[in-house]
Amino acid sequence: MTARIDHLVTSGTFSLDGGTWDVDNNVWIVGDDREAIVIDAAHDADAIAAAVGDRHLVAIVSTHGHDDHIDAAPALAVRTGAPILLHPDDLMLWKHRHPGTAPHGPLEDGQVITVAGTELTVLHTPGHSPGAVCLYAPGLGTVFSGDTLFSGGPGATGRSYSDFGVIIGSIRERLLTLPPETVVRTGHGDSTTIGGEAPHLEEWIARGH
Repeated sequence: MTARIDHLVTSGTFSLDGGTWDVDNNVWIVGDDREAIVIDAAHDADAIAAAVGDRHLVAIVSTHGHDDHIDAAPALAVRTGAPILLHPDDLMLWKHRHPGTAPHGPLEDGQVITVAGTELTVLHTPGHSPGAVCLYAPGLGTVFSGDTLFSGGPGATGRSYSDFGVIIGSIRERLLTLPPETVVRTGHGDSTTIGGEAPHLEEWIARGH
């Protein structure tokens, strides 16, 4: 059976630099009827576990360490036995939310995660945070972009540990080089395509988010 992509939206808060904001997060589940991975365990471990069902959870993959993308990860890991994976450059953000604990394993550029016969390649795309990654699944014609690329532009870079020039470089070199028909499944909001976003690169640079 070919891997499929399940999607749910969970709600909670994002806190950094002394501020807290209400947010809705996309949680992506990739797999078949037997096994799956969760991309960004946000806010609600019960809802995510219900969506996974009785499938074997291979991994909980975190696109970055902001608390709204990892807050439910430990509870989901305890419930399922799945390891939490995070790029080590975001460990300081993890420790803000889960002090005294650590993810179970690292994500590295070029690493391949296989689930239900489908390969997802880790693309290190710093800028929104130092350890931000995207997951490219050519067999599914999609890239899971976390908060690196959205419908309408790059992720926010106005808070600690972020850098506008770095995120533009990541998008230009790692994402806009993917096939234009690639669907971009984002960390918040609507999906888009590489081809739909690519023409706006120079506009983003001029706006200097």
